[in-house]
Parts: sequence; structure tokens; C-alpha cells
Amino acid sequence: MTHELLMKVRDYECDLQGIVNNANYQHYTEHARHEMLLGLGASFAELHNKGIDAVVARITLSYKTPLHSQDEFVVRSKVEKEGIKYVFHQDIVRLPDEKLACRAKVDIVAVVNGKLVAQCPELDQFFI
Repeated sequence: MTHELLMKVRDYECDLQGIVNNANYQHYTEHARHEMLLGLGASFAELHNKGIDAVVARITLSYKTPLHSQDEFVVRSKVEKEGIKYVFHQDIVRLPDEKLACRAKVDIVAVVNGKLVAQCPELDQFFI
């Protein structure tokens, strides 16, 4: 399943060169992961209140084409399970030309009541 989230670059996200500052791409991918979970019927906040945290263990961003102020784009997210990790593959694609702006790979692990766990049925029900 691929989740898509439409977004638009805001002026303050750009740096002096007039392009989106590199750190904002990570914000875009995180927001898309949260929206994906909400669309599946849960939220990171609700899970946290139950002692379940999905924690970023590693993130790799590959920048391809810069986004500019007012550009519209879509974040396409897919997730798969690899061992104890939930691996999100996320593409940020400029619209309407479908130009790849950034590709992200985000490794998430489950922490339950402060301890890393190998299995988390509460997350599995949403991500696998």
C-alpha cells in the first residue's frame, strides 16, 4: 500500500538560495508518516499514551531536485517490515511534472514502556 500526502512549499521553508532548506525534507517525511498512521485509524500520540513509541533509528535522505517556494508536491510512503524494523520508503515528488525531489529511507523501531522490542502487535496491525 502506498500512502500519498499532497503538500505545498511555504516561503519560510526556503533558504537564501531560494530553495527548500535540506532539513525541511525530513519534516515533510515525518508529517507524511504521521498522516499515514492517522489514515489507518491510529496516531503516534495515542500509541505514546499507551507506552508504545515508534522511534526513528536511522534516516537516509537523497536529494535529487530542489523544491522552491509555492511548489506543490506529494510525499509517497510505503512501509515494510525487516527484522525488528519498520522501513519506510518515501519519495517527495514535485507536481505537476512528477520530478523526484528527495528519496528517503527511514528505519523505525518499536519502544514499549521504554524498552526496545522485537515484536509490537499494535504497530504490526497498521504497518504490515
